[in-house]
Amino acid sequence: MGITATIMNIATGQPIQKMSFGRMPKPWASFNLATGELVTAERIDVGKPEPGKFAAPVHVWVKVKPPA
Repeated sequence: MGITATIMNIATGQPIQKMSFGRMPKPWASFNLATGELVTAERIDVGKPEPGKFAAPVHVWVKVKPPA
């Protein structure tokens, strides 16, 4: 069973994209965004599942380079 996480911008607090992982990513994991930018996970938050639901929300916080 994979993990679907929301990738969040650590500077702005805004979501960037949704991404699926084969297992829970580690805080130092590196991966490519849809834009092709290589980022490293700074922090991972796991929330409480909604009542009656099984899947908990996962937020992976990354530092994105500002647009040039």
